[in-house]
Amino acid sequence: MIARYGLDRRPIGTIIGATLLIVGFVAALIFVSLGLNRDTLTATLITWDDVAPDHVSVTFDVQRQAADTVTCVVRAQDKSRADVGYAAITLEPGAATVRVDYELRTLAPAYVLELLGCSVGPTANVIQPQFPPGVVPPNQPWSP
Repeated sequence: MIARYGLDRRPIGTIIGATLLIVGFVAALIFVSLGLNRDTLTATLITWDDVAPDHVSVTFDVQRQAADTVTCVVRAQDKSRADVGYAAITLEPGAATVRVDYELRTLAPAYVLELLGCSVGPTANVIQPQFPPGVVPPNQPWSP
């Protein structure tokens, strides 16, 4: 057939299609394997309550690997978005799912409370406190 009709090579479209299919399959395998091997650490703010002008009660859930020490950061802000409370909370190794109830001391009534994030280890890679100049952050946690 090759000598009779002059077909001495494969169509270029077939080669390009097969190459794209192989590259797509390898990329999908890499994506799935990275997703399966990634450390799972999730934190979810459940509720917060402005109990008094000097403290806020916050509850959040953390899902982690049981052997990990996790640091979570919460902050409270007033209406002008200035920090009035900020705390780094360390969770020692234990259960894989932990519900944390924390009393955050504040300098003034809180308008917004945020769970900035959690990370494995002694420090969380989150926004640092943003208290107005000259304001000393309150000691944590709040106690009666």
